[in-house]
Amino acid sequence: MQAAMQSGDKARLSVIRMALAGVKQREVDTRRPLDDAGVQTVIERMIKQGRTLSRNFAKAAAPISWAKEEAELKVLQTYLPQPLSEAELDTFIAECIERRRRHERQDLGKVMGVIKTRAAGRVDMSTISARVRTMLTPDVIESLLSVRPL
Repeated sequence: MQAAMQSGDKARLSVIRMALAGVKQREVDTRRPLDDAGVQTVIERMIKQGRTLSRNFAKAAAPISWAKEEAELKVLQTYLPQPLSEAELDTFIAECIERRRRHERQDLGKVMGVIKTRAAGRVDMSTISARVRTMLTPDVIESLLSVRPL
C-alpha cells in the first residue's frame, strides 16, 4: 500500500484499500484474525464478483466501467498464487482422481473437494468441474499418468 501511495498509483491504491476493507470485514464477521488462506479466500471472492461485474458491463456495452473492472481484477490477481498451466492442470486433476481412487462420474463431488483444498487460489473452480467430469474415466487417467508420473 505504501508503494502505491508513494508512486501515486491511485487505481492500485484504491484496489488495495478495497481488499483490506474486505479482509477487515471478514475478520469482524468471524471474530478472529484471518490467516493467509482466509485472506486468499477473500481475494478469490472479490475476483469472482469482479468477473461477474465485468461480464455485465461488457453485455451492457459500458466500456469505461468494463475497463476499470478489468484493471482491478489484474491488480487483485497479483495477490494470488500463480495459476496452473493447462498441462499442469490436467496432471493435477489426474493425480487428485488417482489419489482418491475415484473413477466414476458420481464421484465428482469428492474429487472436486480434494482439488479445492489442494489447489486453493491456483485454479478457477467454476470452470474446472466440466474438465474433471470428462477426465473421470480410468482410460483418461491412465494415459495422463503414464505421460507424467506422480
